[in-house]
Amino acid sequence: MPSPQLQCATLDVPLDYRNPSGATIEVAVSRLASPNPAKRRGVLLMNPGGPGGEGLDLPVAFAILAEPEVAESYDLIGFDPRGMQYSTPVTCQFPPELQTTNVPPYARDAADVRRRAVEVAGIARLCGDSPTAAILPHISTANTARDMDRIRAALGEPTISYWGLSYGTYLGAVYATLFPHRTDRIVLDSAVGPEGFDVTASRRLALGFQIRFPDFAAWAAQRDATYGLGATPAAITAKYFELATRLDREPFQGADGALFRTFTFSRLYDDRTFPELAEVWQAVDAAGPLPGRALAAQDIENVLASQLHVICNDTEWPESVRTYQHSVAVDRIRFPMFGAAAANIWPCAFWPIDPVERPVRIDDRGPANILIMENLRDPATPLPGAVELRLAFGHRARLVTVDQGGHGVYLLSASACGNDMVSEFLLTGRRPARDTFCPRETGATATRDVRPLAALLRPLGQR
Repeated sequence: MPSPQLQCATLDVPLDYRNPSGATIEVAVSRLASPNPAKRRGVLLMNPGGPGGEGLDLPVAFAILAEPEVAESYDLIGFDPRGMQYSTPVTCQFPPELQTTNVPPYARDAADVRRRAVEVAGIARLCGDSPTAAILPHISTANTARDMDRIRAALGEPTISYWGLSYGTYLGAVYATLFPHRTDRIVLDSAVGPEGFDVTASRRLALGFQIRFPDFAAWAAQRDATYGLGATPAAITAKYFELATRLDREPFQGADGALFRTFTFSRLYDDRTFPELAEVWQAVDAAGPLPGRALAAQDIENVLASQLHVICNDTEWPESVRTYQHSVAVDRIRFPMFGAAAANIWPCAFWPIDPVERPVRIDDRGPANILIMENLRDPATPLPGAVELRLAFGHRARLVTVDQGGHGVYLLSASACGNDMVSEFLLTGRRPARDTFCPRETGATATRDVRPLAALLRPLGQR
């Protein structure tokens, strides 16, 4: 249930905005009012990404972690996007064995891709035959952005400010393109590219893994006395390939090489999950019991279903299995750690409908009020996507690149430079005069407990 600190309501919105007087669905909205109305300057909508991120409790986490002056300046507005839990939800009725992750498994060869194609064709059929199939075509980023403008109007606000993480950056970008003069101050944190999460963004997960993994390798090597995985980053890297290859041949306790690679990817999002990752590696290396429920399935059916609805409805995906076999063969060489997973086939290749509208083309028409934040070594949304989004927005945006690893800058990282720039922008509207780089802050560690926010961020690769 949402936090009792929140005011919550549901808003009726058109199912199909091409027929605004037709059928409606509900969008659940939450508000955490400014504790100092005299300093309130507007509303700040927020989205935790995914797609499939539950947003109702996000204002509470933001208020805990943000500077008090920032929280006082806005009524903080969360919402569950259409298709999500407290809004009108969608389902694919996935059985427990499919409630793992939408990130494809590592494909060792072309035959693995063919086997995965059969599986994801079945997943697509489940979504197309589900009890919520009638609303399936209308769960998209563009429609969620239109819902956001209905939220703005219902609140009686002429404009909205926005903070979006990960996929939430694409949602914010689409809103800023469809409703440019309804925007106040827009923060896009850890950006996907201007095309959203498409086949290119999927393949870039391999680049993100490759550039982020050295941070974990250096961390684990410094703790060889604790975990015994290797005394140098090169030894840690070799251990990754050793363990993955061993599990490819001899799975145990339900863990195989594909799951091991995906689990490793999901724990690269945040330095604070490095100990958990090292403990799982240690257990796998010793063929001992896996710690806790680290690799166990979770009840995330609605999250996975809504994620697929958005990703597959937003853009056209290649339909030829051979296309994915070729991409896997190429990326297994380009990015040997994770390329043969990120390039593997998605259910979108067999999606039961074509997109009902063209993707929104992000452009530079509108006010110059967008700040893009990006870590230099982001495993999920690597830097090229942020650069492309910055170029698409032109004069409207500034890009701040932070020399650190992990997914998420504002409130989630130890970068005083990055955090201060966002707070300054939300408080005053001032952005850097040009694209800016925040250098590495030697010895910097996060002093805040970010668990209230991190719990709401669900990595694509989480299991």
